[in-house]
Amino acid sequence: MNDSAKQSVYEFWNRASCGEELYLADISRESYEAHARLRYTLEPEIVEFAGFDSVRGQAVLEIGVGLGADHARFAANGAELWGVDLTDRAVEHTRRRLQTFGLTSRLSVADAEHLPFAEASFDVVYSWGVLHHSPDTARCIAEVARVLRPGGTARIMIYHTYSMVGYMLWLRYALLRGRPFTRLRTIYARHLESPGTKAYSVAEARALFASFRTVTITTHQGHGDLLTSQAGQRHQGKLLAVARAVWPRWLIRRVLPTHGLTMMITATK
Repeated sequence: MNDSAKQSVYEFWNRASCGEELYLADISRESYEAHARLRYTLEPEIVEFAGFDSVRGQAVLEIGVGLGADHARFAANGAELWGVDLTDRAVEHTRRRLQTFGLTSRLSVADAEHLPFAEASFDVVYSWGVLHHSPDTARCIAEVARVLRPGGTARIMIYHTYSMVGYMLWLRYALLRGRPFTRLRTIYARHLESPGTKAYSVAEARALFASFRTVTITTHQGHGDLLTSQAGQRHQGKLLAVARAVWPRWLIRRVLPTHGLTMMITATK
């Protein structure tokens, strides 16, 4: 993987952290509170998965702090906390949020493929929707394993290949453009968030986490799959508005319940 691929990812997310343009009005206390409420309304699965209420006194590392909502919640629940992000913008957003609420963490700009921590440093490593943006996701997972203590837990969300989001993107950017044989892998890399974004099957995810002692994987249909929110920083327009109005959510939930973009992985070292 070359430096230009990582630079493209950096430039994309340093222009605006995930959700910043859609959900953060300014950097006031009120905006941060409103953003957190909306985040956990749209993605309530985060709360149980992250285990915010079980981290008191534990050494926790979050990889990819973004706008800092999850990071602030870890801090408020008494974690001994570290956070890293590839972008200066995200680290600054998170630092401001923590300062606003009187919370603390050790924040730094860092590359998830080369974490600046010693082996066996953390009880928990958490990352929500981040590591699939790295040019070398497998290297990131290896780094997670390296910095975890024996018996420690990795809680990682990466994107799932077989999702309604993927199928919608394929319809728009492959079928409707006369390119029906375009692979989902290509669709994600070109059209979902930062350049080179990846998604994985459950089997591929198990292979990524093969070095861990136990691995539990769950897929989930989120607001993107069900079109119950804004579609993201790259996708707007009339076609999307029409799709949102007619989307058969009840049928999708019933017929394709595992076809969600969110893949939550809990792994014990």
